[in-house]
Amino acid sequence: MVNFIQNLEASLYKGFIDQNYSEYGSYKPKLLVNNPKKNENVLTSLLEELDNCNSFMFSVAFITESGLATLKSHFLDLKQKGIKGRILTSTFLNFNQPKVFKELLKITNVEVKLTNLEGFHSKGYIFNNKNHYSLIVGSSNLTAHALKVNYEWNVKLTSHENGEIVHHFKNQFEEVWENAQTLTEEWIAHYEKNHTQIVNSSVIGQVTEFPTSYKSNSIKEALEIVPNKMQQAALQEIQAVREAGKNKGLIISATGTGKTYLSAFDVRRLNPERMLFIVHREQILQKAKSNFNRVLGGIDKDFGILSGSNKQIDSKYLFATIQTISKEETLHQFDPEAFDYILIDEVHKAGAKSYHKVIDYFNPKFLMGMTATPERTDDFNIYELFDYNIAYEIRLQEALEEDMLCPFHYFGVTDIEYNGETIDDTTLLTKLVAEERVNHMIEKIQYYGFSGKKVKGLIFCSRKEEAEQLSNVMNTKGYSTFALTSKHSQKERELQVNRLESGILDYIITVDIFNEGIDIPSVNQVVMLRQTQSSIIFIQQLGRGLRKHDSKDFVTIIDFIGNYRNNYLIPIALSGDKSQNKDNIRRHTKDTSYIKGISTVNFEEVAKKYIFKAINNSNLTEMKILKEAFAELKNRIGRMPYLYDFITNQSIDPTVIIDKHSNYQQFLLKVKAEVPVLTDYENKVLTMFSKELLNGKRRHEIILLDLLLKQEQVEYGEYLNQLKASDCLIDDATMVSVQYIFDLSFFTQTYKIKYGEKAIIALNEDNSFILNEEIRESLDLNHHFKNMYIDIVKSAKEKNKLYQSHEPLSLYEKYTRKDACKLLNWNNDESSTMYGYKTKHQTCPIFITYDKKDDLESSVAYGDEFLNQDVLKWFTRSNRTLGSKEVKKIIEAKENNIEIHIFVKKDDDEGKDFYYLGKALPDKNTVQQTVMKDENKKELPVVQMNMVMEQSIDSKIYHYIKSAKNELNKH
Repeated sequence: MVNFIQNLEASLYKGFIDQNYSEYGSYKPKLLVNNPKKNENVLTSLLEELDNCNSFMFSVAFITESGLATLKSHFLDLKQKGIKGRILTSTFLNFNQPKVFKELLKITNVEVKLTNLEGFHSKGYIFNNKNHYSLIVGSSNLTAHALKVNYEWNVKLTSHENGEIVHHFKNQFEEVWENAQTLTEEWIAHYEKNHTQIVNSSVIGQVTEFPTSYKSNSIKEALEIVPNKMQQAALQEIQAVREAGKNKGLIISATGTGKTYLSAFDVRRLNPERMLFIVHREQILQKAKSNFNRVLGGIDKDFGILSGSNKQIDSKYLFATIQTISKEETLHQFDPEAFDYILIDEVHKAGAKSYHKVIDYFNPKFLMGMTATPERTDDFNIYELFDYNIAYEIRLQEALEEDMLCPFHYFGVTDIEYNGETIDDTTLLTKLVAEERVNHMIEKIQYYGFSGKKVKGLIFCSRKEEAEQLSNVMNTKGYSTFALTSKHSQKERELQVNRLESGILDYIITVDIFNEGIDIPSVNQVVMLRQTQSSIIFIQQLGRGLRKHDSKDFVTIIDFIGNYRNNYLIPIALSGDKSQNKDNIRRHTKDTSYIKGISTVNFEEVAKKYIFKAINNSNLTEMKILKEAFAELKNRIGRMPYLYDFITNQSIDPTVIIDKHSNYQQFLLKVKAEVPVLTDYENKVLTMFSKELLNGKRRHEIILLDLLLKQEQVEYGEYLNQLKASDCLIDDATMVSVQYIFDLSFFTQTYKIKYGEKAIIALNEDNSFILNEEIRESLDLNHHFKNMYIDIVKSAKEKNKLYQSHEPLSLYEKYTRKDACKLLNWNNDESSTMYGYKTKHQTCPIFITYDKKDDLESSVAYGDEFLNQDVLKWFTRSNRTLGSKEVKKIIEAKENNIEIHIFVKKDDDEGKDFYYLGKALPDKNTVQQTVMKDENKKELPVVQMNMVMEQSIDSKIYHYIKSAKNELNKH
């Protein structure tokens, strides 16, 4: 309690009196805003407080379904912990829709009351913690826009439980609460009957998301239809492809982003004599024709259909199914030069013979292909078909950011358990459709709900039999569902889709026939009851609900995460991060602020546990995965990829490849790429560059290697000028360290042998740098070696953009013990004997594994723990006392001019890398000698102290690391 008060006092002094006050305090007042560029929003802070409180009180005038959806899974997790809350809201301006009150009633651990206080317009969130209160007060109502997108000002304050300010807030809340009416079903029925919204939602800063619509009834109106910002950019890039003399182009565009309209705009710009638009299903034809008509205008007879039932082959703009136009008798009715412009929709299907027949027959001035999923699981290379000309590409994240898609709220929810075992991909069918599981599923889909007046849902199952039996069971429980599988005809599929859209059906239950090529914009709920097979299929199924429609403000995605081996694919797919880095995936599971706009990603606590388990049990860098990434990238760019290509195409992180292989040449040989032979020494040099410099953690070595590519020797002064121009440190210790890296004296004997044993770069007597003769000769004579050298330099330059150059270490980036020795300018790599910490060369790096394994012997299982974002409770090694020389050095670090650097990793599954959290100094008032017991229960002396961080730790990484403790042992 004393520590808390001191901390709070220091926080208040810094916050309200002197921002330069040096004493630590983790409860500083903070302005909360929504800043998309920095991935910051009010919601993140609200959720952090909510997830760590003992109870809460919200006083908010306005609540939307979408705003409430952002908190639903968190309320459920709190319920499991027995934590309750209260929400006070109103009927002010009749803004709150009747349905949102129905949604509030579903949250059984939250009591809701309504005030009829005139002009009730409060926006305050109060969180009760163990011995203090947190307050978030300002302009944000409980709406998704206010919490994630709108320009809002909110202040976060912390108060002791006896503080006057919190009592003002609590008293105000209780006073209104006492006279407010409890939310009941009867009250909602009465409100619904009399509800009329008397103001436009924009009046109160809540802009409702309506779909972009194109309405045109005439040529004049058609000309007035203009492309949105993203489509304008796409049109410019398509035109650039044509101006470059290319006659083919590929559009990669996420489902729902308006590919058809984009192609129509391009046709309008190009104004061809005749155009052919090819689709793979007849039901798409009419809609495509209608959309083109709206954009292009003109008379009806200009627009024709070529299908099984229509043969309007003379039309200026012809819309054809591939099945019909690929028939010999149909195809040969056309002159090969008949169409100036040919467009192929869902072109990833073009591996089929029918497509090849048509593409080979016609000779248009321009051929355009459109797809959302160019990555294929078959051997067909769609990029090659279009001569590797990607005219434009927009993926899910960008489309959400540009507000081209319907916002979504994704919920990774817990599947049911049988005898302590969670549903997985081996579960018997009888269990998949058992009464208990179906009831569990219904409970979840009702709790998380949907946007709109009536549910229009798709449920994806793992087996046909499951879909059929689930439909039967749901129909007995009052739902109207239909199981559609591959055995149903196209006509039957269209009929059932129409029944869903018209409201006759609540759900269509299917396996995977709706992964793509189906357009049901009114879908407002997608339920996934199957294993995540691949990121591609996951995004395809997610995409079924992402088209905008005026009947919904968002789509609800409910994903039943069982004990599936591939669960880790979900955060990979949602974040778009293909690096194959386990820690990145963990962070994307814990911190989901990467999702743009008002969309959110939420994992129930138990579901999160299963994802962490799947990550731990998976081998993300197995050769099969690396080979697939290599093949996919080779297909995309039409040649053997270099490491730099993996970076620029957002594929696997090159360092992941190098971690498993000594250098890229060795990897290329493993995947049987045809590459020239390298000498043993050339291999060793590339290994040194790859293992030590490719990560880009220090710019100095990269700059020198780059200079020596262009000239045989580099004057010392010229090198210094280049470093200064790049804002690099040029102190003597750093310059000596660079020399020790290149003459290999920094490395242990094992590494010297691995790296070729001779100095790579030497500093001559005339004060100039030169490469050794053998490397220089290889650069002159071996073109392949030179390319590999250049590739590493280019890749290292790109990766170095993550790091600042005027400091040896960059906050929140990851480093090994070896990196620390190098970047803190130690003469040698002493990582093997550093263990938890070591003081040398006026520096003391401290390495902490936050979540230590249960089987770790007691003498090294220290209780290191963050007390808050400014203070780390830290323990020395065992068998150390206050009189130990190494301990005295650390306690007197400030007086001895020793810099203490804190490195932390979540657990050992993260490998050798630690997050750098900054510098720290010990709080001498907290230094004390204590004891810990070894495996034989013998007491050993140890010293503990509080380390005060120079800078408060970023809240996202702080909460991520703090969540490590027993993450997998919960529940």
